[in-house]
Amino acid sequence: MTSTGTAVDDPRAPVLILTMKWGDFYGPHFVNRLRRGVKRHLSRPHRFICFTDDTRGLDQEVEALPLPEIELAEGMDDTRWQKMALFKKDLAGLSGTALYLDLDQVIVGDLEPFFTFPGKFRILRDAELFRAKPLRWVNPARRALLNSVGNSSVFRYEIGAHSHILDAYLADPDGAVRDYGISQRFQSAQLARSDDLHYWPKGWCVSFKNQCVPRHLLSFFKDPALPEGARIVCFAGQPKMEDVFSGNGGRWYRRIGDVEWLRRAWQMPENDSHD
Repeated sequence: MTSTGTAVDDPRAPVLILTMKWGDFYGPHFVNRLRRGVKRHLSRPHRFICFTDDTRGLDQEVEALPLPEIELAEGMDDTRWQKMALFKKDLAGLSGTALYLDLDQVIVGDLEPFFTFPGKFRILRDAELFRAKPLRWVNPARRALLNSVGNSSVFRYEIGAHSHILDAYLADPDGAVRDYGISQRFQSAQLARSDDLHYWPKGWCVSFKNQCVPRHLLSFFKDPALPEGARIVCFAGQPKMEDVFSGNGGRWYRRIGDVEWLRRAWQMPENDSHD
């Protein structure tokens, strides 16, 4: 491990891939296909760990662990705050460098740079997944705030090294929800206070809707395409991944078109695990 934080220069050094699944919104095939995508695009030794409340249907290669316990705010119905548990000082006895990935993503490029890029903590800038709204220019302070938020769907960190995030949440769960609304805004604020809020290079993680699908009427003449340099395709907002693959993600102003290249990347068979 280098002196630049949790970047790992040695390609033989093992790392962790973490994801979470609870409830029934995402089936086990989301976990399995994410694991296969990681296996195809990450050559270094790694453990693929899924924290879950239901292990049924998971591939044997998925290391399933119980969801880490966390006290959510009273009446909390946004279970995304469950991710705060990833910052426990002792997370299921794990240690080392971890890359956390949400389930609704498709791996399309080499993941190695996510481990070698320097920095103690790296996260996707949320604003990069959405098109800028003109009215935000009216309120520069809010625009600056929204541009600073890290999207917690893709981040790398050292297990146990950022327990202050969870400590701050547990000190006042109701206040965290009241003041920040969603967990990734709260998480970003805590990281900014410790000068650890740093982002992935732009273009590594792309929005399917906003960066793969051609804009407006052009979508009726051109099919979605992968931007050069993209490594992960994210499904922020609408349409969701399942909608796109079922052919129901289009709108009167936006045609989805042929996404066979993306379907192949997501539905990769088990025996096709190498470039």
